[in-house]
Amino acid sequence: MWLTVLPLLVAAQSTTTFEDRPALLLSNDKLELTILARGGALARLVLRDDPERINPLWEPIRYARERGQKPSEFGDSIGHFVCVDGFGPVSAEERASGLSGHGEAHKLPWETRRVRKEGGTLVLEQSVKLPIVLETFTRTLRLVDGENVVYVHSELESYLGFDRPVNWAEHGTIGAPFLEPGVTVVDMPAWRARTRPYTVRAGGLPYRLASGKDFTWPMAPTAGGKKVDVRAAPANPNSGDHTTCALDPRRKLVFVTALHPVERLMLGYLFRREDFGWVQSWEHYPPDGRLARGLEFSTQPFDVPRREAIQMAMLFDTPTFRWLPAKSRIESRYLLFWARTPEGMRRVDDVRLEGRTLVIEDRKTRRTLVLAASLGL
Repeated sequence: MWLTVLPLLVAAQSTTTFEDRPALLLSNDKLELTILARGGALARLVLRDDPERINPLWEPIRYARERGQKPSEFGDSIGHFVCVDGFGPVSAEERASGLSGHGEAHKLPWETRRVRKEGGTLVLEQSVKLPIVLETFTRTLRLVDGENVVYVHSELESYLGFDRPVNWAEHGTIGAPFLEPGVTVVDMPAWRARTRPYTVRAGGLPYRLASGKDFTWPMAPTAGGKKVDVRAAPANPNSGDHTTCALDPRRKLVFVTALHPVERLMLGYLFRREDFGWVQSWEHYPPDGRLARGLEFSTQPFDVPRREAIQMAMLFDTPTFRWLPAKSRIESRYLLFWARTPEGMRRVDDVRLEGRTLVIEDRKTRRTLVLAASLGL
């Protein structure tokens, strides 16, 4: 499948490798984006003029190599990958049928349907058939000359003759060195939040946060009865936690951002709340500094088995799955942006579209980042 699309790719952009895996390299004059041929993960995103080539996305294979571990355990769960149809562990029956955690899309080869330049816009359309759940996932990426934005349009099509609930997450994940302890901060228009319930087990990273407690973002309850601001990783990391936030229902468009105020770099997503009502923060903060944090915008509050997400139905007056009608398609759209920020920007209070521009505000410091976004959302 990979070789059949090679002539098209050479004509438009180029093929490459990422950690010895076949990949596509898409670029304009501002950004370079590396996409895995198997699994479709957005593996690397860099600024063209950045001499350090900082990639904000999670690189677990590199982390494993630096620790002297085998990287095979991470599979295709790299950077920003798609969990569809399924987000979390599977039942015994699903496992017996061949279904694994986080759905099928991130484990299968993707077919390139088209890649071409349309005026000043580079377009890549790919799809992957999901044989167990009998669906097809199609994703179109667009890069416009002169812009720091990646436009993402995805469709999920069912081949079944009845309506079904689906589980879908865009598993964006940031990592070190962009994710720096006590420095890099995450912001979103959170409405209500909860820590993930857990049972303390031997081994693994210790829990910093209390189990199964509601809170007002970003001040989460700790296991010791205090409160801590979870926008940033602790300055002295040694914990692993998981929180979820239902996003502000008064907003049509919602966001999640990660800002490194010292390097003056920001990664962000803008998307429709009706598509994804939740942002999960999976926190993996080992003491060696190879941190990872999920910016997982999804249809459900935690990555849990399908039955659990559907039985929950609602949490904080927000649905915990989406419906996919019989022999029909549903879609999602989001903007991914990676850019330098103004000197002194410390947080993100709002991200919005104004005409053909993306406006990101830090109201306390009165700093504003304005990016061209000619295609809108």
